[in-house]
Amino acid sequence: MPQISHRGLEMPSSPIRKLAPLANEAKSQGVKVYHLNIGQPDLPTPQQGLDALKSITRKTLEYSPSEGYLPFREKLVGYYRKFGINDITHENIIVTSGGSEAILFALLACMNPGDEMIMVEPGYANYISFAVTAGVKVVTVTSNIEDGFVLPPMEAFEEAISKRTKAILLCNPNNPTGYVYSPEELQRIKELVLKYDLYLIADEVYREFVYTDEPYVSALTLGIPQHVILVDSVSKRYSECGIRIGMLVTRNRMVHDTVMKYCQARLSPPLLGQIVADASVEGVEEYAKACFEEYKARRDFFIKGLNSIPGVYSPMPHGAFYTVASLPVADAEDFCRWCLTDFRLDNETVMMAPAAGFYRNPDLGRNQVRLAYVLKKEDLQRALMLIRYALKAYNNRTVF
Repeated sequence: MPQISHRGLEMPSSPIRKLAPLANEAKSQGVKVYHLNIGQPDLPTPQQGLDALKSITRKTLEYSPSEGYLPFREKLVGYYRKFGINDITHENIIVTSGGSEAILFALLACMNPGDEMIMVEPGYANYISFAVTAGVKVVTVTSNIEDGFVLPPMEAFEEAISKRTKAILLCNPNNPTGYVYSPEELQRIKELVLKYDLYLIADEVYREFVYTDEPYVSALTLGIPQHVILVDSVSKRYSECGIRIGMLVTRNRMVHDTVMKYCQARLSPPLLGQIVADASVEGVEEYAKACFEEYKARRDFFIKGLNSIPGVYSPMPHGAFYTVASLPVADAEDFCRWCLTDFRLDNETVMMAPAAGFYRNPDLGRNQVRLAYVLKKEDLQRALMLIRYALKAYNNRTVF
């Protein structure tokens, strides 16, 4: 029979979604599943975005321009200025089908098959999937839960760089750890980028959720305009994951023009998504403030609750709405599966993402999970209780 491609065989399963069939089976049996596995916000989408969707008067749902609608991109220029990202115009912005497409197009535009990209692990698992799709080799430097996932030392980056290295990918604030890189850490990355003439692909989709007093620093403000490719998305900040609208922003004209070739090949970003996103950009200051305060309160509540469970440890995340926690188990993926297949408390259970899938090194993260605190406090409280009881039951099992 015909064979599957090498690329298809190499493509990893998502640690965020791979256990979804088990969760669906539990739900089909009437079990309530608390989803801590995925960053799907439960906060409402801005009302003006929903109203724009409801009031569409078009007679035809047409292709949009391959780079996205001009009025939307012009609004985004004003949005970025609020974060100190100046000296860009709509011509620097390309609308993509989610931040995912922006990352994939950046890799396809800037790297050849066999080239290497450095990223910090644990890192967003789909980066590896995008790299496999583009034929790019991922080389990792490891951050550690013991020191709160701070940026690894520059010596680790230097050791990882080879003649095939073309880019560093940095997620700030970080998914899955919630770490926010300091201005000093970003300055060290800048020095590496200049020393080895690398691209810096900066995923900054969580910039709205930084809980430190230190001002947030975007890679586009580092003074290396020809090296930086910014990846962005409206999914998290406006609770609009389903409209699939992202952005790629760069001052490098050759990168921009090359990415546009891929954009033209896929025709256009989602029309309906752009209508909703365009309506959501302006006049949402109070909305954004309320979302920020809610996620910060959830973080404080959830991390305190996690660390009160015997044997569980989570550092305090400084941004986004994720944390990586270590559990008193040898195999966190087995524990996550068991929670969905065997464990029930009042006909409820919890779904988590095994953190090993966020590491490139197969020996790391085996006793860790990534948790998203995107549920209301009452649900987070219940999920914490389920984790506490599940760990006790799991470790007290009698295995024959």
